[in-house]
Amino acid sequence: MTTEVRVPNLPESVADATVLAWHKEPGAAVRRGENLVDLETDKVVLEVPAPVDGVLTEIEAQKGDVVSADAVLARIEAGAATDEGAVSAREAPAAPPASEPASRRAPTPRQASSTPAHPATAPAEPVLAPAARRMVKEMALDPAEIAGSGRGGRIHKADVVAFLDRSESSAPDVDQETGMSPPAAGLGGEAGRPEQRVPMTRLRARIAERLVEAQQTAAILTTFNEVNLQAVMDLRRRYKDRFEQAHGVRLGFMSFFVKAAVEALQRFPMVNASVDENDIIYHGYYDIGIAVSSPRGLVVPILRDCDQLSMADIELAIAEFAGKAKDGSLSYEDLTGGTFSITNGGVFGSLLSTPILNPPQSAILGMHKVQERPVVEDGAILVRPMMYLALSYDHRLIDGRDAVQFLVAIKEAIEDPARLLLRV
Repeated sequence: MTTEVRVPNLPESVADATVLAWHKEPGAAVRRGENLVDLETDKVVLEVPAPVDGVLTEIEAQKGDVVSADAVLARIEAGAATDEGAVSAREAPAAPPASEPASRRAPTPRQASSTPAHPATAPAEPVLAPAARRMVKEMALDPAEIAGSGRGGRIHKADVVAFLDRSESSAPDVDQETGMSPPAAGLGGEAGRPEQRVPMTRLRARIAERLVEAQQTAAILTTFNEVNLQAVMDLRRRYKDRFEQAHGVRLGFMSFFVKAAVEALQRFPMVNASVDENDIIYHGYYDIGIAVSSPRGLVVPILRDCDQLSMADIELAIAEFAGKAKDGSLSYEDLTGGTFSITNGGVFGSLLSTPILNPPQSAILGMHKVQERPVVEDGAILVRPMMYLALSYDHRLIDGRDAVQFLVAIKEAIEDPARLLLRV
């Protein structure tokens, strides 16, 4: 019985997907639930599992093909042998001719050696995250040589990069015969000036599209301020151990800023609104996007109903998003919606920047590097841990006064965290 493997249903906002990589070839045995192919969309990489046990007989969509929902990707002959060494009937060796002497014929199962074709306890195949699997395939690496840092030995892209770094460090820097560095594989261009042309990933193309859309459709303006983090750092230092013991997660800066943003959004609802042609949509909920770096690019998973979350809930959710971004398991639901965003360029060392809006949102808060600077307090010059804040906003909807006061409200809440508890 032949079973078709089809593209799963895609969300309304996603029109199609690109075939990123096949993990089985025609004639290979497959098991139900085993990942056959990765599909790349504008936001996430989808894994398409085998619907039945059997043998993969045909592949209809090749790597790089664009496919829509419910399109046929491949066909599986259900119920066929599923051992790793199984082959389809058309690939099986032909029976020896009748005239061939019996002594020269292939041994029957009873005549064959008692040694099994495969070890009784074959080592388990390494489990790879989608980004790592794609990188391993493109660079023709052996995953068995790569140590996985994930749960159960799961291999992430960072593990592959670390493996390549170790390999490069152990390789000779120059060709022993010519004394010259070997040319980089796959690079062209003029002699001594290598270059490489690669297509954009779907995610990178979508990021580019949305950034250009934001610049062309919104009147983006940025206002700046700075915040003294001494009170927050003192609070973290005093309670970080007890917090981690009680909740199983570290107390970071982000939960303070999320809570401060919610308080400010409640005071200035225009910042939590969005423009829809000639209408203004006021959102009565606080879904905040947290920008996270992933191997495929910047993604913005959404923390929903932040006004109802504790600081521990926020830190746990952010840690979960970071893990999902690392292994490529973020879902559409994780990335859809949002009424306001926060991005932290400080983790990469950025001192100041002007973040771009995430349409259709009307504002985004930019956090930056914490740096000790001299400040004046009560007439005395003191050294304090300071951070520059940037608020980019859509000036079509938000007036400069409201934007400045919104950012000041966040500054005041961070500099006096008791405000977050007393809501004053």
